[in-house]
Amino acid sequence: MAKDTLLVGLEIGTSKICAVVGEGRKDGTIHILGVGQSPSRGVRKGEIVDSGNAVQCIADTIVDAEKKSNVEIVSVWASVTGSHIRSFNNSGTIFLPEGRNEICPEDIQDVEINAKEVNIPEENDFLHTINQRYNVDGQEGVVNPIEMFGQKLTGDFHIIHGTRTRIQNMIRCIKEAHIEVEDIVFNPLASAEVVLTQEQKNLGVLVLDIGGGVTDFLVYSEGVIRHTGVLAVGGDHITNDISIGLRIPMTRAEKLKLEEGSAMMGTALPGEIISLRNDSEFHGRDIEREMLNTIIHVRVKELLEYIKREVQAEVSLQLLGAGVVITGGCSDLKGLRALAEEVFNLPVTTSRLSVDDVSGPTSAFEDPRYSTAIGLVKYAYAAQNASDLPWFKRFFPWF
Repeated sequence: MAKDTLLVGLEIGTSKICAVVGEGRKDGTIHILGVGQSPSRGVRKGEIVDSGNAVQCIADTIVDAEKKSNVEIVSVWASVTGSHIRSFNNSGTIFLPEGRNEICPEDIQDVEINAKEVNIPEENDFLHTINQRYNVDGQEGVVNPIEMFGQKLTGDFHIIHGTRTRIQNMIRCIKEAHIEVEDIVFNPLASAEVVLTQEQKNLGVLVLDIGGGVTDFLVYSEGVIRHTGVLAVGGDHITNDISIGLRIPMTRAEKLKLEEGSAMMGTALPGEIISLRNDSEFHGRDIEREMLNTIIHVRVKELLEYIKREVQAEVSLQLLGAGVVITGGCSDLKGLRALAEEVFNLPVTTSRLSVDDVSGPTSAFEDPRYSTAIGLVKYAYAAQNASDLPWFKRFFPWF
């Protein structure tokens, strides 16, 4: 790149809205300048439900990010999630015209178009078409077939699509906060940019991004993306279960979850009690620690087992040599790692950034809540160089 480039990643989550400001430098590295955030209002399960509140929260986040980074923000790369997002794998095949046997970029585009000639819901649009591998005249595993000789070209793709209007609602809210949208990226694609190494991608790995309202997941096998998805269950659902099960306010339930709870049963001493103090809105009470842990365990195990079934339908768990990587705001929940190892029968790690080409405030790197927003910055930087992100292309304008 000829000069340093300012890049901003914006994640509109159920619990928080976060903006990370980064500088793409001429030497190929990224320096994080600042992180802005605000509590999220008007967002439920990762989607806009109250545009007025959402716009104000986005604006507050941008102002905070500008103060922290000492720059003016005019545009962002935004992540998108929600239960409406779907994915599938498909292949496209073309035959080169008679008299020509050298593959050109236009052939690559034609193969992709062919792979997308499938029926998706009328209200949906394609988000990403991610190449896995090419096949040239029976030669499998071709990474870049351009300028190769052949007559038959086949491409395998992972294709992600979502509901047009629900994506447009998010984009409109950002624009109403007087910020332009450079492009949109499915959440786990961004997270994977910073929580995975290339070795993990090659070995095979499952990434779980557990947020407040949704859990996004992504599977790499043999270095390529094989499966992605969204489950509309996150940390807020655990808090809600605690609130209902123990008959305590949501704010107390959230604090109890984070400070005292565990996803593993059998870790509390017999009869162990947690005493909740009185305050102006709550009369206080004693809670059995094992009851708290049981409530958390049931919900988290249900979530993990659902994702296990989803993944197994597409990829054998035996192919995930690097195991499971958990990130997102709920990844610090006590006992989560142990329970995930029990459910998947695979090694599990909780994420910290796995890249050595990104620098900046230590607090940002140590907090898994920022993985998606930081990943957006790295994704945006890589997207400016086709060799770094060969399958990337901007979408048609959403407005």
